[in-house]
Amino acid sequence: MHNFSFRTVPHIVFEAGASKRLARLAAPVLKDAKRLFFVTDTGVRAAGLIDDALAALKADGFDVFVFDEVVADPPEAVVLDAAAKAREFGAQAIIAFGGGSPMDTAKVVSLLAGGDQPLSEMYGVEQVRVAGLPSIMIPTTAGTGSEVTNVAVLTTGATSKRGIASGALYADMAILDPELTLGLPRHATAATGIDAMVHAIEAFTNKRSKNPVSDALALAALKKLQGAILTACDEPSNIEARGDMLLGAMLAGQAFSNSPVGAVHAMAYPLGGIFHVPHGLSNSVVLPPVLKFNAAAAEDLYAEMAAHMGLEASSAGLIAEMERIAGATGIERRLSQLGISHNDIPRMAEDVAANDRLLPNNPRALTYDDIVRLYEEIV
Repeated sequence: MHNFSFRTVPHIVFEAGASKRLARLAAPVLKDAKRLFFVTDTGVRAAGLIDDALAALKADGFDVFVFDEVVADPPEAVVLDAAAKAREFGAQAIIAFGGGSPMDTAKVVSLLAGGDQPLSEMYGVEQVRVAGLPSIMIPTTAGTGSEVTNVAVLTTGATSKRGIASGALYADMAILDPELTLGLPRHATAATGIDAMVHAIEAFTNKRSKNPVSDALALAALKKLQGAILTACDEPSNIEARGDMLLGAMLAGQAFSNSPVGAVHAMAYPLGGIFHVPHGLSNSVVLPPVLKFNAAAAEDLYAEMAAHMGLEASSAGLIAEMERIAGATGIERRLSQLGISHNDIPRMAEDVAANDRLLPNNPRALTYDDIVRLYEEIV
């Protein structure tokens, strides 16, 4: 018998146009809260995606502070600034509106504004000792699954990335509105979609926390994403494909929140922390060599995923499909295309080798030399 526990966000809404009804949908979470701290970024705000939601909230009498200074791979300084502003504003609830970076920022702000534990003491697994303010996550991309995860990743110091993994980070509600992702550019659609597929693959092969519920979610996510990603890239206003992408990303998020990711993410982090490569793209680029390396230890699991996706039941079938999708979407597939050279590999490999949160989840152990070799395969 395999013992396990499984947690996720308690209230999930999937509805086209849901963000326009935010005030009504959020009522069970907001209750008596009237001062809302709204976390987003300048791109989302400039695109007008938050306009309807803000109008609905203000029409219902809410006082809203919009913090739009989130940047990719959010640095500690930005998060601390947001938390200070939330406290000064007297925030009673937090709403995140955007991709993974605004959502990760919002989750941590909810803890910092709702309690007195220093951020420095929260890093790692289940180190959070405070309860956060009520929070609602509204994704505008289909990739990170952050709306349903217990993880937030921040940039610490100049380039390093560190994660907080805690049940306290689960939001109170996730609202998935496919209309918010209509027209998302091809490159972003592809990178975030493959990112979500990576979440599912790594959840399914986690050697420490794999469980029947995360397995079922990971397989369902892969099927949704495989069937929708190219359509969403080719037809950016296809609402059905956008909906499947959003659902797939959420299902994968639920899976890896309970059966965490491994070496692909560990190897992707330096690309974002040092070179500011978007997270989804970082995962997409490092995925093929890690899949090939892990095949010796995860052949049966890779074969099971491949068969579920209607492919040849083997690791080769899964690897070929992921490479086909990357090629068809046209995203970058080499480090050199991202401005990263052979000379950068030792520095990145040192960073990866020190990641004791993710590497132990990987189905096959990696040494420093293994990491260097895998990076070299994709320069």
